[in-house]
Amino acid sequence: MSPPPAPGTRGISRRDFLATSAVVALGAGAINAGCNSLEKKPAQRETIIDIHQHVNYAGRSNTVLLAHQRAMGVSKTILLPAGRPLDRPSTNHAASNGLEARCFGNEECYQFSKEHRDEFAFAANEVPDIPEAVEEIEKYLKLGAVAIAEQKFGIDCDSTDMQRLYELAAEYRVPILMHWQYQRFNYGFERFYKMLEKFPQTNFIGHAQTWWANIDAAYQDNAKNLYPRTKVTVGGLTDRYLRDYPNMYGDLSAGSGLNSMKRDEEHARAFLHRHQDKLIYGSDCDDLVGSGDPCQGAQTIAEIRRLVPEIRVRRKLFSENARRVFRV
Repeated sequence: MSPPPAPGTRGISRRDFLATSAVVALGAGAINAGCNSLEKKPAQRETIIDIHQHVNYAGRSNTVLLAHQRAMGVSKTILLPAGRPLDRPSTNHAASNGLEARCFGNEECYQFSKEHRDEFAFAANEVPDIPEAVEEIEKYLKLGAVAIAEQKFGIDCDSTDMQRLYELAAEYRVPILMHWQYQRFNYGFERFYKMLEKFPQTNFIGHAQTWWANIDAAYQDNAKNLYPRTKVTVGGLTDRYLRDYPNMYGDLSAGSGLNSMKRDEEHARAFLHRHQDKLIYGSDCDDLVGSGDPCQGAQTIAEIRRLVPEIRVRRKLFSENARRVFRV
């Protein structure tokens, strides 16, 4: 991957120009489900912290990213970098470079966050099984990174390399966010409890398909069934990890998080209330608009508002848990 121009100087495509114009126009309209006006009106909206976004997600420009987050009504966004591009088993022989979404790395997230300090923070990341991993992550932790994320690599969750990162997270008092995907990323979900017990001072955040599919006690790991649509049987492995381990949290982002709520809304209401101190809003969406059906993040905001009428509980999900865990 060739290095991109510095944030703020990167050219904008016709696609991104049209998207930015649409977002700005949207800001003049009424607030709809999950989307606030571009104009900042803190007194008139819920505070929302988005713990899961990316720079250059699917090629989206920085200009559009900034407009997108404002259109969603987000007060603070945490940018999650990719590791360096490499061809090795842990990157699925380069197929998973850029988090499989063309996302940029540590320096780009750091620089963009520096330019927009009030609205953005950044995490630190690296391919975990290379000798430079700890040094690279620690460099950005010292610069103010608020998490190690997004760990999205083909590696055993209890490997020596991953355990080095768990120790580092505890040392710097930052969470580590892990993308769980059967036979693709972070192998060994069923034995992860051993890591939760071994590293009680490390806060772990679960994310993605295998994490959310396992809210269901009847779910059978299956790479072809990562977005199950059936009703949920209470007591799945994810439910138990959240219940039994104080250092386990959940990231509500992505299609997998949204699907976990929509597939069985009766279960979702109870689940969101049961784990109201453990679940944290994130968007992880690559659209260009920040509103309505095209925007997964806006849909997730709307779904939480619908399922959780109590303002006190919504505050935890939208901002208070993020502030506590990420210290932002």
